Amino acid sequence: MTVSEREHGSGRLLIGLAWALLLLGLWLWGREATDLRPGAAATATGDVAAVGRPADAELPPAARPLAAALPQRVDIPQLGVQAPVVARGLDAQGAIAAPPYDQAGVVGWYGAGVKPGAAGTALMVGHVDTETRPAVFYKLSTLAAGETIRVVRADGKVAEFTVDDVAVVRRDGFDARRAYGTREPGRAELRLITCGGTFDRASRSYTANVIVSAYLTGTAP
Repeated sequence: MTVSEREHGSGRLLIGLAWALLLLGLWLWGREATDLRPGAAATATGDVAAVGRPADAELPPAARPLAAALPQRVDIPQLGVQAPVVARGLDAQGAIAAPPYDQAGVVGWYGAGVKPGAAGTALMVGHVDTETRPAVFYKLSTLAAGETIRVVRADGKVAEFTVDDVAVVRRDGFDARRAYGTREPGRAELRLITCGGTFDRASRSYTANVIVSAYLTGTAP
């Protein structure tokens, strides 16, 4: 094996290890999710029963992935959400660090990962509530297949994603790769993640995560 081959192999190994660490952290995050402050709502969403309802229309074909560009805002028309995006890293457990509670209206994007609209899976997280009020992703589970998520990017383009799955994934038997990994190679995909299920006061964590999966279907200026 040549030096360049060894370096190439080492690079792939480092990428694989980083991905494994992220998935492990997300698995832990899926188990422990977010602590609930005293006085907060006991449920994680306004409409858990809506999760998984079928689409009313056939889903559109995937669009060609875009060049990489930083995300600036997430718009979810169905929920009335227009939220700024901030890049976030990993916390001490290797999971994506959500924005602070005093920024409950902000969406966190995993800045070391895929940029929304580029090929691969971009990961975004947001709080479901605080101790006093609902947060940015409070109604995330009410989205349905076929509905739209828009990401405003720094290159002036708006990446339009179509929801193809909404799931409440319980922490028991949680599979991070299935939940967060790319579903179809070559597509530009997006995951929006928040707490779900109910709040377990004994463990001080939610019992599940809400995971919205979407894929790029178009762009707008």
